[in-house]
Amino acid sequence: MSPAVVVLLLFAGVSEAAGRILPLVVRRPGMPRTLVASLLLAGGLVECAVFALWPLTAWNLAELVVSSPPPGDGLVWTPGVAAPLVLSAVLAFPWLGPVLHLLLFVGVGAGLAEPLATATGLGWWTAVGCVAVAGVGLGLAVEAVRRLVVNLSTAGSRESLA
Repeated sequence: MSPAVVVLLLFAGVSEAAGRILPLVVRRPGMPRTLVASLLLAGGLVECAVFALWPLTAWNLAELVVSSPPPGDGLVWTPGVAAPLVLSAVLAFPWLGPVLHLLLFVGVGAGLAEPLATATGLGWWTAVGCVAVAGVGLGLAVEAVRRLVVNLSTAGSRESLA
C-alpha cells in the first residue's frame, strides 16, 4: 500500500471516528480533552483498519465464489478509489445524514467492485455482492465491538457508583 493511500485511509478513519465521537462530546461537555483525543485516535485507527480490510475481505469472498483461485495478489486500495472513501468519511457526521453517508459508501463499493471483477473474472454483480457482503460484515463486526465496549464501560461506571 502506498504512503498516499495510508494517509487517505488514516484521514478517513479519524473522520469517521469523529463523526461518532463528537455527538458524545456535545452531550457530555465536561469530558476531559485527553479522553476525547484518545477516543478519537483509537476509533480512527480501528476505522482505518476496517477500511484497509474491506478490499482484502472482498477478495477472499471472491476466491470462495470462483472455482479456481484468481491470479494476482489481491485487491488493494488505490488513491483514486480511496479518495471517495475519505469524502464519505468526512460527510459521515450524523447531522449531515446517514442516507448521504450510505449512498457515498455504495459509490465507493461500486468503485471497488470494478477492479475486483476485472482481477477475478467474476461478473460485475457478483463482485458487487462480494464487496457488499464484506462491507456489511466488517461494519457489523465493528458495531458489535463498539456495543461491547460501551456495555463494559458503562457496567464499570455503574459498579463504581454502587
